Amino acid sequence: MSESTVQGSSALARVLGLLREPPGEPDVTAGYLDLLGPPPQRPPSLAQSAMESAFLPQIYERVWRPIGFNVAKGWPIGPDTATEHAMTRDWLGLSQPGRPARPAATVLDVACGPGNITRALARGVGPGGLVVGLDASETMLARAVADTPPPGAEDAGIHYVRGDAVDLPFRDETFDAVCCYGALYLFDDPWTALDGMTRVLRPGGRLTILTSRHPLPLRTVRLGGELIRRATGYTVFGDREVTRALADRGFTRIRQRRYPLMQVVGGVRH
Repeated sequence: MSESTVQGSSALARVLGLLREPPGEPDVTAGYLDLLGPPPQRPPSLAQSAMESAFLPQIYERVWRPIGFNVAKGWPIGPDTATEHAMTRDWLGLSQPGRPARPAATVLDVACGPGNITRALARGVGPGGLVVGLDASETMLARAVADTPPPGAEDAGIHYVRGDAVDLPFRDETFDAVCCYGALYLFDDPWTALDGMTRVLRPGGRLTILTSRHPLPLRTVRLGGELIRRATGYTVFGDREVTRALADRGFTRIRQRRYPLMQVVGGVRH
């Protein structure tokens, strides 16, 4: 058995230990742990259909995210992808690539897509740590597995799980840090999803979210946002909605960084 196979088996065993109901016969035939089985029959929203397509994962990391997200963050004035990754590691209490003192943290990337953020988080976690990327899309996870190299001896383990981001399959208080980037606005019930992220986070653990933002608190803007949500499944959040939601769930040290059409919100679970 190769070293990468051993490391992969170890990461899988650790992920299984985090689950509320570990499967008797784990399905890892696609390279990730599949907890969902066949896709549901209900039609997804327009936004969810795009995320589950075979085409988007091919362009997501090199085209879709760098261009779309950076424009929404105010490019060329706003932060680029590398700056965003470094800020995320800092807000989650992780370290930076190349530094010797990287924590052996257990980290969850909710709605990880093709794993670009998952891999960025892993670069701030040291040996003995584990970074779990969870998504419901088979095409996104297939791309994540293909683009994620086996970890070296000095790297954290990475493992992907196909699961429900709104009803997270993990036990309570199992993660040191939880991240959800570019997905909260796609959930049918974002606040239930936030409840789940809070539940799986240990006391003192950190949560960071990158999501949509409409900059004007005008009634017409709110009405337009509601029409967009109904038509596409995409929710546009106000400046105070996400920060208030974290405060209502007992988070402290809440901070927010606003961009023209996006926002990053973080806090520490009490």
